[in-house]
Amino acid sequence: MSSTLRFGCERARKRTVKVGGLRLNVLEWGIAGRPPLCFLHGGSAHAHWFDLVAPAFVDRFHTIALDQRGHGESDWATPPAYATENFAADLLGVIDAFGWRQVALVGHSMGGHNAMSFSAWHPDRVSALVIVDSRPVIPADRLDRLRARGQRTLRPYPSAEAAAQSFRLLPRETNAEPAFFAHLGRAGIVQRDGHWAYRFDPASNSARAPVDAWPLLERIAAPTLIARGELSPVLPPEMAEKLRVAIRAATLVEIPASYHHLVLDNPGAFVQALDRFLAPLI
Repeated sequence: MSSTLRFGCERARKRTVKVGGLRLNVLEWGIAGRPPLCFLHGGSAHAHWFDLVAPAFVDRFHTIALDQRGHGESDWATPPAYATENFAADLLGVIDAFGWRQVALVGHSMGGHNAMSFSAWHPDRVSALVIVDSRPVIPADRLDRLRARGQRTLRPYPSAEAAAQSFRLLPRETNAEPAFFAHLGRAGIVQRDGHWAYRFDPASNSARAPVDAWPLLERIAAPTLIARGELSPVLPPEMAEKLRVAIRAATLVEIPASYHHLVLDNPGAFVQALDRFLAPLI
């Protein structure tokens, strides 16, 4: 990868969709009438995480990457409302706003959890599902740590450069190309009250209320691809296999040389796996 690489957002159209009183930001590519494809980012992230993935599909799909509530350029929920049901309701509203009967969903981490839950609750609205290194339930101790982190206020930085350079992942392990990592840092900050800070609502962590999706999985009707990072500590091989068995039409692939954040670590291999999965469904 080159530092001169062009990112998907450079070709995207920005669109705002109002759902349940919240303005949700969308990056949009392609034209109406093509098969719909929606990317959902993970917790504390934003739509630009798919800037090296989405471009491979924009000529064949009407493609969007959604800033989920409390993230990126979308509104924060006041009072805080960050249950899986809230994210799913937003997604349904976005799909309806675009006039889509069905959509292919690709969700990483938190986005994968929201996508699998939505696919179970609204099986008639999902043409294909891709679960990207996401587990059906968050262990209690990990959820406690997540909520504790959300109690902290966002650290203010004196400049955009200082804020962008402080960007780190959780888990921290990554093989992301430095230019892309720097791009995500720049895209994930905003100026507020005279300083710069990360562009997400801390309450999206402190008020997170994820469902246990294991009992929901049998309701998923769409063809499903489960992608795990070869080196991921979040979705170990045995859990990935259990997830595959629980979903009736699921296949499992492993993305080499990648940790949990595989859309950053090895976007090329992920694009190939996603393309092989989606191509017969067009």
